[in-house]
Amino acid sequence: MPLVPLVPRLGSDWARAIPGYPNGVRIYTKTGDDGTTGLLYGGRAPKDDPAVEAYGSVDEAVAQLGLARGLSNHPPIQAILLEAQRDLFVVGADLATNPAQRAKLRPGMSLVTASMIENLERIIDETVAEHPLPQEFIVPGANAASAALDVSRTAVRRAERRAIELRDAGREVNPEALRYLNRLSDLVFVLARWEAGGPEEPSRRA
Repeated sequence: MPLVPLVPRLGSDWARAIPGYPNGVRIYTKTGDDGTTGLLYGGRAPKDDPAVEAYGSVDEAVAQLGLARGLSNHPPIQAILLEAQRDLFVVGADLATNPAQRAKLRPGMSLVTASMIENLERIIDETVAEHPLPQEFIVPGANAASAALDVSRTAVRRAERRAIELRDAGREVNPEALRYLNRLSDLVFVLARWEAGGPEEPSRRA
């Protein structure tokens, strides 16, 4: 089983958010060979469906944050990123669920909640108090970890846009999932500045 899912399909960690989900399922099922993928709690959708694009973008954000975490030498930042990655599995499950089965979602496990956003806001406020933000636009790239965080931020923003597109296509999207992605991108920006460790290159030439 890979650390980062490609899914949600049988054997994926999105589906493992559901208590009692069976372990030991093979990584390849061959059911997606027809260009469709399984939804959480049953049903299938084309792999280019807006819902698949939305939770697939969340999956990308999980991976990007993993890279940033691996490059960071700051244990507090690593811990924050790990929790954000785990939260994104909840966001992914929320977006990947069969619309007819949303009543089965469990708060904090497969359903994004307001408390998850409040936690992000608390971390943002605490971090900014200790590491004030620059007063001008900066160019990412102070170091590898900071740059990876900025790439992660853009991945989270893309996931947010895809989730909005899903909502605007008339699908049911949990408003808290949208709020979470919006706030997470803010947090990742703050962490990138912390990781930079000092003044960064301004966007304007002197």
